Amino acid sequence: MPPVSAPADAPLVDAHFHVYTTDMPIMPWAWHRPPQDASAEQFVALMDRHGVGYGVIAAASLHGQYNDYVIRALRRYPRLRGTAFVRPETDMYTLERMKADGIVGIRLFFRRVPDPPDLSSPEYRLLLRRVRDLDWHVHTLVGGPALADVIGAVEAAGVKLVIDHFGRPDERLGTDCPGFRALLAAVERGRTWVKLSGGFRMASREAARLYARALLSVSGGERLLWGSDWPFAAFEEQVTYGQTIADLHDWVPDAATRRLITGDTPMRLYFGA
Repeated sequence: MPPVSAPADAPLVDAHFHVYTTDMPIMPWAWHRPPQDASAEQFVALMDRHGVGYGVIAAASLHGQYNDYVIRALRRYPRLRGTAFVRPETDMYTLERMKADGIVGIRLFFRRVPDPPDLSSPEYRLLLRRVRDLDWHVHTLVGGPALADVIGAVEAAGVKLVIDHFGRPDERLGTDCPGFRALLAAVERGRTWVKLSGGFRMASREAARLYARALLSVSGGERLLWGSDWPFAAFEEQVTYGQTIADLHDWVPDAATRRLITGDTPMRLYFGA
């Protein structure tokens, strides 16, 4: 599965984007209604225009357990992997089939949902054990105050953890946010990865730069990933794919560290390379 030909400094892996169509089932509590399709075909063409070789589809909370479109995209495009929302009672055979199709982890969503997961419940403890047995990871985004508890529960289950969008620190506290400090400590312990993604969702460009600097100081790039967050939900007309790559260069000026973040680390984590 060789990557497409790419410019020398293009990201090899985009580790966070979404694909969907506007006619897909949507949750009644969805925080955003996509204004247009963001299809797998559109994204693969976008990857090719920018020289990006591989991608990891992030399960979109808007569609709940409707993973069908993502799984079919993974079957069509071997250069893609993805995460899925699953119910805690999902059986081993279903999860194994999903893994064969290219699913590499489950997404747990704690923000804007009416019934966030209770990781201390027997059902979720069983699910986390199955995630561990599959060598998958938990992929999540958690508000700052709750992040330390989620990290603790996932680490106790022996499961790898991937956290989106710098961990979304409390904007009032910045890098002093307790959740962000817990995230930095988890990165140092070696079973947690953090995505440099969604910088356009931060309070300012400087805030994203400060978060990136703090993460680089504890990881040297070893536990970091990059994602475009395409199609930029709620910011569809304000952000371009090229801008997200430019943001990466701003956050990580060193080319060798960028190659680690956008190449070596995600290839090992998602593609077993």
